Amino acid sequence: MPQSIVAVSVVVRDYDEAIRYYTDSLGFDLIEDLPQSPTKRWVVVAPRGPGSCRLLLAQPKNDAERAAIGRQTGGRVFLFLHTDDFDRDHAAYLFRGVKFLETPRLEAYGKVAVFEDLYGNKWDLIQPH
Repeated sequence: MPQSIVAVSVVVRDYDEAIRYYTDSLGFDLIEDLPQSPTKRWVVVAPRGPGSCRLLLAQPKNDAERAAIGRQTGGRVFLFLHTDDFDRDHAAYLFRGVKFLETPRLEAYGKVAVFEDLYGNKWDLIQPH
C-alpha cells in the first residue's frame, strides 16, 4: 500500500497571526480554514507547487503545548523547504522580513541557508543540485 506524509502539525500562538506570516512572508497558499469549535479551527497552509507537504497550524490547548511553540524539535532545523531558485526566494524572504540565521552556503546537496519562522522554528531553504 503506498503511503505519504501529507501534513505536519505546527503549534502556533494564534491562527490569524500564523496565516498572515505563512502566506504573506513565505508566500504559502491557505488551503483550508474551517471552524471546528468556538476555539479550534482546521487551518492548513502549503508552499506553492505540486506535491508539497502541508502544514496544519494548531493553537495550543494547554501549557505543555504552549511551551513547545518554536521548539518542536528542541532547537534543531524542523522543516526543509526546497526551491527551484534559491537566490530569488532568499531575496524575497529578506525583503519580507524573514530572519535568516546565516549567510547562504554551498553544501554537497545544494545551496542552503537556515531561517526562523515567526515562532522561532528553524527551517532550511534549499536549492538541491
